[in-house]
Amino acid sequence: MNDVVSGFAERVRHAAGAKTPLRLTGGGSKDFYGGQLKGEILDTRAYAGIVSYDPTELVVTACCGTPLAELEAVLAEQGQMLAVEPPHFGAGATIGGAIATGLSGPRRAAAGSARDFVLGVKLMDGRGDVLNFGGQVMKNVAGYDVSRLLAGSLGTLGLILEVSLKVLPKPFFETSLRFALNQADALAQLNAWGGQPLPISASAWHDGTLTLRLSGADAAVKAARRRLGGEEMPEATPFWTALREQRDDFFAAAGEAGLWRLSLPSVAAPLALPGRQLIEWGGAQRWLHSSADAAAIRAAAIQLGGHATLFRGGDKSAGVFQPLTPTLAKIHLRLKNAFDPAGIFNPGRMYEEF
Repeated sequence: MNDVVSGFAERVRHAAGAKTPLRLTGGGSKDFYGGQLKGEILDTRAYAGIVSYDPTELVVTACCGTPLAELEAVLAEQGQMLAVEPPHFGAGATIGGAIATGLSGPRRAAAGSARDFVLGVKLMDGRGDVLNFGGQVMKNVAGYDVSRLLAGSLGTLGLILEVSLKVLPKPFFETSLRFALNQADALAQLNAWGGQPLPISASAWHDGTLTLRLSGADAAVKAARRRLGGEEMPEATPFWTALREQRDDFFAAAGEAGLWRLSLPSVAAPLALPGRQLIEWGGAQRWLHSSADAAAIRAAAIQLGGHATLFRGGDKSAGVFQPLTPTLAKIHLRLKNAFDPAGIFNPGRMYEEF
């Protein structure tokens, strides 16, 4: 494995000297996400494998090129899981890509985001140097948390070589319920339930139907089931998997309209925008198929206290992510210059400026 890392370092140093962009990629399952892909491919899959795993400490460390499915299978043998249910979006998904994109699945509202479970990383910067941040226990996180900063950075700061993650036990029992509700009533009900001690681990509303997943101890789930009512789904795993992987009919019917991901306060009112919607995370994540222009969608998101990202398709000329304020842009640029002074890693993947 040292030879692989040495090979990466040689590529990085040569690229930095020649000012040649590098496109960091694993399985390529999330190439659609973010700005235009640029640069020579640096394939991370040669650096794969689980470095260490201690089920009793709920910590696993894996190399960036480790297939996500392989890691999840190892955890499942011990009755454990990656709590945020990171989407794969393809058979070749790697753990490095999962952390670099920072995407979370249906359990996000209950468990936390992908970055919340990052304990430490081993990073190769734009000079070809290997840096270590964080550790393998929560108490090691102190000061400016660089390891979690890398989650969602889309490889613009460096090559994540290894990542240490907190894992959680799988729930003892799960069941899913369905309710016939319009959007406004569904949002109101989700917020009402959100303030109660209920074992809700996922939610999704689309086309007049609200679906809940309950997870936890058998007694707690059954008590919540009796309290909430609704119609029980006999086999719900395929539904939640299809939602996580965006194989649900809502995502399949995108057409030419772009797929927007809006992050809003859960109490935000229904979106007054044309198009079809699907709501997750207790109302905090709103998916929107819309032909409306980017400025109108982002203005609506800001008015409701959130922001909008062009997740798939559509016209990316207006930028994929919410434009940064001048102050935030300066912070991003300083970070980029500190980790990648030659600007070789995934240029333009987040913003055109870096």
